[in-house]
Formats: sequence, C-alpha cells, structure tokens
Amino acid sequence: MNSPLIQLLVLAGIAVFLILRLKSVLGTREGFEKPPVPQSSSKRARPDFEVIEGGPDRDITDHVAEDSHAAQELAAMKRVEPSFMVGEFVQGARQAYEMIVMGYERGELSEIEPLLAGDVFDSFVAGVAAREDQGLKIEAEFIGVRETTVLDAKFDKDSGLAEVTMRFVGELTSVVRDRGGDIVEGSATAIKRQKDTWTFARTMGANDPNWQLVATDV
Repeated sequence: MNSPLIQLLVLAGIAVFLILRLKSVLGTREGFEKPPVPQSSSKRARPDFEVIEGGPDRDITDHVAEDSHAAQELAAMKRVEPSFMVGEFVQGARQAYEMIVMGYERGELSEIEPLLAGDVFDSFVAGVAAREDQGLKIEAEFIGVRETTVLDAKFDKDSGLAEVTMRFVGELTSVVRDRGGDIVEGSATAIKRQKDTWTFARTMGANDPNWQLVATDV
C-alpha cells in the first residue's frame, strides 16, 4: 500500500471510533421527543390570575351598595357568624313572607307563630278576631313575589342582635265575604299588588337559626 491510502484508512478508523464513543456518552433519541420548553414560555402559559384578599363580598354587594351602612352592618354580622349568608337569608325571607301573608289572610296563625315576635303575633290575633267578630271571611290565593329588596340592616355588637329590613311586593287574589257568602270586597280573578316593609331579627351566634318578624310597615 502507498502512503496516502494508509493515511486515509487511519483517519476513517479514528472517525468511526469517535462516533461510537459519542453515542455511548450521549445516548440516542427514539421516537418523537419534544424539545425542552424555555422557562419564560412556561411562565407565560400559566393563567394570569391572582386572588385578591380583602375584596368586596359579593354575597353582600349583590343585595346592597358596597359602601352603604347596610353593607357594613351585614359584614359585622358575618364576622360574628361566618356561616351567615345574605343570599340565603333573602331567599328564606321571601318564603316566610308568603307563609305569613297567607297565614294571616286565612286566619291560620298557629302555623306561622314561630315566625313572629310576640307583639307582632298578638296584633295578628287581634286583627283576625276583629274580622271574625264582623262575620267576615277572606279567600285568598298567593300568586308570587315580584320584588324582594334589602332596605336596611342593623347590628348591635354588644347584644349580638341583628335586624334586616326588607321590602316585598307580592301579588295575590283576595275576596272578603260576609256571613251570607256575598262578596263585600275584592275579586276572585283580579290580581292585587301588595307592598310591605318588614323587619326580621335574630341574635347572631345563637343556636336557634330562625329569624322572626319583629315589625311590619316600618
């Protein structure tokens, strides 16, 4: 062999050695492998969301203005009793309104007595008794509540007594009949719109979770 051929074979042998050596150190890729994601791209991929503590309580601001006196009083109630939810209270007050209105209209006061403060219950009893003394009977059907609004709230930090004043606009049919069954007032078909402003009260943190009607048309 001449000298150039020998040099070429030696160089080829060195190249094969280097290739095998690199494969043993670095390994080989098999199949589809994604390239590593740069750290800056990974950060951008995360949603740009951050929870801000101390923001407005939507459970309160859904019902009263954020900076109102009522909002401050409702927040004070929730600090004493964290499980208290204004939305749940409003829904319960709406249901209580229908029960109390219909209980009074029909003279069925025993069913709604737990929902009434003592003096309110006594006034309802007097009203129903006066109606019966005149021989009058009311036939009523509740249609629904068109409006339920929180007007005001008060909280006594010393006693824990909470009061929430609500405005209701209800719709019902009402007929007043005399002893002979004749209609003296109202209509069985005409829907009457009734507006009421009621105040409910409860001691926050007490074992009894029920609110009571303590004032009407305040």
